[in-house]
Amino acid sequence: MSVFDKIYRQAKKELKTIVLPEGDEPRVIQAAQEVAREGLARIILLGKKKEKLDEYAESFYKLRKDKGVTKKSARDLLLQDPIYYGAMMLREGAVDGFVAGARYTTSHVARALLRCIEGDVNYITASGGFLIEVKDKAFGQEGLFLFADCAIVPLPTSKQLADIALNSAEIWTKITKYEPRVAMLSFSSRSSSSHPLLDNIKEATEIAKAKRTDLIIDGELQADSAIVPSVARIKVPASSLKGRANILIFPNLSAGNIAYKLMQRLAGARVVGPIIQGLSKPCSDLSRGCNVREIVDAIAVTCVRAQ
Repeated sequence: MSVFDKIYRQAKKELKTIVLPEGDEPRVIQAAQEVAREGLARIILLGKKKEKLDEYAESFYKLRKDKGVTKKSARDLLLQDPIYYGAMMLREGAVDGFVAGARYTTSHVARALLRCIEGDVNYITASGGFLIEVKDKAFGQEGLFLFADCAIVPLPTSKQLADIALNSAEIWTKITKYEPRVAMLSFSSRSSSSHPLLDNIKEATEIAKAKRTDLIIDGELQADSAIVPSVARIKVPASSLKGRANILIFPNLSAGNIAYKLMQRLAGARVVGPIIQGLSKPCSDLSRGCNVREIVDAIAVTCVRAQ
């Protein structure tokens, strides 16, 4: 049984309303039909008609007028760009969650969300996490991992890395109900190498540990030390993770993005994301190369986050 079966069952327990701004995208339409058949969520597919355009435009103007946005430019933007309109629907409470990105780039979707949705008061950094399910259930949590950040922050500082790790742990618990076990990844396992790049990861690990003394977290760790118990016993025998990490925090965006795409394309992993973390409302981006199942998975995950 896939962990996603549990996520789907949880989504069905308390139906939420999710907006899909790309209402004319064939894959999105098909995904909405599957969600309706399975009873996972209530779906709003955005079309050309925008009933609350003036209301949302006024709200967006008030939100962004200090950044040079005028009433006319606010209205024009929301009229022409469904991503911004959907983000404002989420902000104004018309829907419980947001999923987009089948047609628009991650940078465009993330920018709209960051401009429309307030940040989570508990975190300082918005980031993008991916749920990655591999076929071998011996790894992670019955084959499931959360990778972050793979979408937003190119070169995170130690404080940002710590923030991403803590936020990922919270998101993981919310979605899966499993205990988080966090590995701060690098090319070194506990100072097996010496390089200034490692200092950032070490400091981030200490910051996260100080803020969440109950959290199982270790770093810096090579990937095999983080997820393979037999390797962990050799390289880092004192590690609290013992090679059983289910959350992998990457040192930079290049590493995270490359890793998730290789897992998806070469290992055939089931991938959901980017799940947008660090905002006050549940929203998820998609890869433009996504298939219908990935959109449905993203909707189910967003529903659970909204519960």
